Amino acid sequence: MKKKVILGMSGGVDSSVAGLLLKESGYDVIGIFMKNWDEKDENGECMATADAEDARRVADRLDIPCYTVNFEQEYWDRVFTYFLEEYERGRTPNPDVMCNQEIKFNAFLDYALKLEADYIAMGHYAQVEGRDGDYYLLRGADKNKDQSYFLSRIDQKALSKTLFPIGHLKKDEVRKLADEYGFHVADKKDSTGICFIGERNFSQFLDRFLLAEEGDIVDVDGGKIGRHSGLIHYTLGQRKGIGIGGIGTGEPWFVVDKDLKNNILYVAQGAKNPALYSISLIGESPAWIVGHPPSMPLKCTAKFRYRQQDIPVTVDILEDGNLHIVYDYPVKAVTPGQVAVLYQGEVCLGSSIIGKTEPLKERNYRL
Repeated sequence: MKKKVILGMSGGVDSSVAGLLLKESGYDVIGIFMKNWDEKDENGECMATADAEDARRVADRLDIPCYTVNFEQEYWDRVFTYFLEEYERGRTPNPDVMCNQEIKFNAFLDYALKLEADYIAMGHYAQVEGRDGDYYLLRGADKNKDQSYFLSRIDQKALSKTLFPIGHLKKDEVRKLADEYGFHVADKKDSTGICFIGERNFSQFLDRFLLAEEGDIVDVDGGKIGRHSGLIHYTLGQRKGIGIGGIGTGEPWFVVDKDLKNNILYVAQGAKNPALYSISLIGESPAWIVGHPPSMPLKCTAKFRYRQQDIPVTVDILEDGNLHIVYDYPVKAVTPGQVAVLYQGEVCLGSSIIGKTEPLKERNYRL
């Protein structure tokens, strides 16, 4: 009897080829298009409609059923509410990581199991490996597309039931397979940004949900040099859109801190200004892929944002359960609210939410 797989279909080339490979491997495949957000674009069209239609056409080509399932309430409760709360705290959240943790590998998995599925499958560039009863998350073979960063908070229950059919392939190989099989999405552009914002102005979107109050922009030496439009509109390390060009040495200005209590945005001039750098962080809410932490202290590598080069770090667990992650060298623009993802070689160990950072205090430190 064929194993039943519920495939998350996005209407893109990756999940389409995932479906092709599953079908060719002999699985009984059912496609599900997840409707996580209900909003119209500037033309009055639902942003998910075209993607859903693409998913349906691919399913027809594969001769598999495809259904649309509504997860809007779960997404609002578990992801979007968290997203807004983090911005209110002055932080910069990563909703894609939370969507994987709470929706794709939680709510979607539960839905699939109710349908008596043996597995779920996604078009992510990542790999799963079973070892001695545990399941490990490995980086995808395509290092430029590896998505283990975004999957770093899923658990053993999810991994034991998950297939990543394209995880061993490069992106150009995926597009070639799609073209050879005649998928109309073979050259479809990859989606970017946050799904519920699309191509619209991010600051304007936030203003619909959160109150933005103007305040002072102050340099790290205490001088008032401008006005900001609301702290929610800025993130640490930001260079563009601050609105204070032509001041000082002529070098670009960067956001280095936010004072929520006094509504002050702190900035520093120059890409190598020490105020941009930190030497360690406190990682909140640790999530370990295998369900428990490794032996501490731990020497491993970390990414503090997607596509960042691996940074050697030393990790320890504090009495309150949070992580203390010390970098081997100062790192630029480590941002509270983002995710610190830990690796041991090709294995993703898990992640924590970046809380406080320890600044580089030595102004004469050579970077």
